[in-house]
Amino acid sequence: MNEACAAILAKRFGADSLMALATVDETGNPWVRTIDAIFVGDSFYTITHGSSHKMEHLRRDPRAAISGDWFSGHALCASLGHVAAEENREMADRLRAAFAAWYDNGHTDESDPQTVILRIRLTDGILYDHGTRYVF
Repeated sequence: MNEACAAILAKRFGADSLMALATVDETGNPWVRTIDAIFVGDSFYTITHGSSHKMEHLRRDPRAAISGDWFSGHALCASLGHVAAEENREMADRLRAAFAAWYDNGHTDESDPQTVILRIRLTDGILYDHGTRYVF
């Protein structure tokens, strides 16, 4: 991904953003759901539960599709582990700040070791910005 695309993605999705994330189950059926995510560097990040359907799907096949606000792309996904792990401190702090409006409403249980950070690292995509189409 070039710097121009990364800058546009960071500006557009650097705060709490609703994104569609698609995975495929063990029978080949596609599943799509809306997630809250932020874009940092070359990836989207979200917090989820390790036993969710999306995580079950991604353990079998880490490839996913993601889209939102004039953007769509493909990604490789990986759990970074427990949100409260020391190695996740910096990203967890960013996610807590980005998701502050709802983070502490009972939906996120940081004491549960299955509450994990999911990294959605882009492999390719199409982005539209002010009449320009970017393909990476």
